Amino acid sequence: MISTSAVQLLHEYTGRGPTKARTLIDEDMVTVVLADTLTKGEQKLVDNGRNDRVIELRHDYQMVMKEDLIGIVERQLDRKVIAFMSQNHIDPDLAVELFVLAPEG
Repeated sequence: MISTSAVQLLHEYTGRGPTKARTLIDEDMVTVVLADTLTKGEQKLVDNGRNDRVIELRHDYQMVMKEDLIGIVERQLDRKVIAFMSQNHIDPDLAVELFVLAPEG
């Protein structure tokens, strides 16, 4: 459910969602790996050597989406997120959203 919700949120923000997503949960850490995330416009920028601009733009999106992404994880797991980190990679086209959960109890 976390993967599906993250894909839907990215689609809402960018007009296109990733084609693949996987969520891994290990005790106090949640990792969401997204693949094939670039929009057509972003891909054109990459094709013209503007990878740096695409990475910067993706970072901006993730900071704006931060609270929504955290809300997805907190609702699904009924746990508080105490840290959020996000990173993108151009080739291959991957993104990682990492959430650190407060210890249980």
